[in-house]
Amino acid sequence: MITKINRLIQTGLMGCAFIATFTACTDTWDDHYETPATGVNDGSLWQAIKANPDLSNFASVIEACGYDKALASSQVFTVFAPTNASLSADEAAELIRQFNSENGKVSEEDNTVIKEFLQNHIALYNYSVSPNSSDSIVLMNGKYAVLSANHINETPMLSTNALYENGVLFTVGEQVAYFPNIFEYLRKDADLDSLRKFLYCGDTLNSDRSQPLFYYKDFLPSRSIPGGIENGKTVYLDSVFAQRNELFTFLDAQLNSEDSTYWMVVPTNAVWRDLIDQTTKCFNYANNVEDRDSLIYTNSRLAIVEGTIFSRTINPLLGTAARLDSVMSTSAVTNYSYRRSYWGSDTLCYYQYFNPTDAGGVFDGTTPVECSNGRLLKASTWNFDKAQTFGKIIIVEAERASSIKEVSRLPDSHGDSIGTITPTSRYVESTNAYYNKVSSNGFVEFVPASSNVNHYVTFNITNVLSDLGYDIYLVTAPALANDSNATEVQRLPTTVRCTLGYNNQAGRHQERQLVSSVSTNDEKLGYSPDAVNWIKLADNYKFEVSSYGLEEENPQVTLKVETRVSNAQQRNNQYTRTMRIDCIVLKPHEE
Repeated sequence: MITKINRLIQTGLMGCAFIATFTACTDTWDDHYETPATGVNDGSLWQAIKANPDLSNFASVIEACGYDKALASSQVFTVFAPTNASLSADEAAELIRQFNSENGKVSEEDNTVIKEFLQNHIALYNYSVSPNSSDSIVLMNGKYAVLSANHINETPMLSTNALYENGVLFTVGEQVAYFPNIFEYLRKDADLDSLRKFLYCGDTLNSDRSQPLFYYKDFLPSRSIPGGIENGKTVYLDSVFAQRNELFTFLDAQLNSEDSTYWMVVPTNAVWRDLIDQTTKCFNYANNVEDRDSLIYTNSRLAIVEGTIFSRTINPLLGTAARLDSVMSTSAVTNYSYRRSYWGSDTLCYYQYFNPTDAGGVFDGTTPVECSNGRLLKASTWNFDKAQTFGKIIIVEAERASSIKEVSRLPDSHGDSIGTITPTSRYVESTNAYYNKVSSNGFVEFVPASSNVNHYVTFNITNVLSDLGYDIYLVTAPALANDSNATEVQRLPTTVRCTLGYNNQAGRHQERQLVSSVSTNDEKLGYSPDAVNWIKLADNYKFEVSSYGLEEENPQVTLKVETRVSNAQQRNNQYTRTMRIDCIVLKPHEE
């Protein structure tokens, strides 16, 4: 069986991230060309920094991290250098120690000192200020900064606009504060280790490398600046990487993007452990499912994370004083007309939450952490209900071709196998009294091709969860839903037997009869041949194994519906062997 997430997992199991020298901003290629300097101070930026005794501590960090070569090259930079008054010798020594402790364990563009200190004080190409300056610039680590006449962000500048052969030198009276985005913050908070290990799958330092890899940094040599040849290999002064995280695609949220604004509710480690215990039971796959362990690991964790991220684009009132009646996560389907095709009904509102700030709301009781691209909300209690997220109602529309697995067949006079019934799609017109009472206003009428035998149809059921109780319904439609002038004979009731097919833990197919005989004309149960009948087949039924996310040629879960009408009942016009099936519904059980 191939799974929807299988290709992602298989790619992750084989993939590895590129490791190279310096990271760079997402600049265009033209930004990397040399800029000729005229009317400038003699020497490079590195020479100027090295010669300034008030920048000696900053210079020691630059040299220890190997950035002296880049700042002495022909590439153009703007440097915001902290003086010794704001960067002491002890602080510089600690930065060097930290750099060395990570050196060789992580790729250099992920080294904390390079990314959060050095690159936070350097930008590519020339910048200068004037008395009326107020520009947004991008630092080498991708962070945005506001450059004004006297400040970079909130950091005061001591000197400005010193132009050298390969760029501009500023001195600052404080270290430029590093402001992590939501994705980066996960690496910094020990309370969030569990989620970090999942979202950073693929990172050499921050994840469990035994699991599938989802996080990559792809080196782009065509966008990078070569600095020469060493031992037959090109050494790059400035290496450009394309960062990607396959999980972000599933979550529809680029949590490492500085150009977006998100709110994300994040469970603490204690909450995560409780949630994993619960969700893992729902994603127990049969032993013969390909990549079973990886599917359990990935889907049980995605079930927690999906629906916890909110974009300001979708929710413009986030962060304002206005009351939030509801919020839609990035996993929600915002177009109501699409909800029917996604979830089977346009009334379902998965991943959308009402009154989020009220008691028990999804934002209630969280601790906010401001980040460069939004707000992280630490949750020590979890107010997300699985019925609003991954514990969805399963609706199998009978009129969809993919829903029907097979119909009963008999040999004809030539020995060929032919169906004993013919499925015909019927639709409810807007003028019909049953309009919007039939799911998707469509059903299948199974008309007997042979009148002297009972018939059956088997339906495919996909995406079931294990260990989650389902109430299972067969929904039938009346003849009047398609034809308001249907005759009494056409409106006759029928009697059916329903048998559930499923796999056990070993992957062997099993069958269980849910009902042996139920009539669409049972007043005690509230069923009528002229009504849309919700025939309850099972209460709180739990599947042993999950089929969630599996693309199955032969789905492991099926429902066989067969007529149980005698020839005498048919001859006497008491019952008919014609079946009209609207849909099959598996609804998570509510106590």
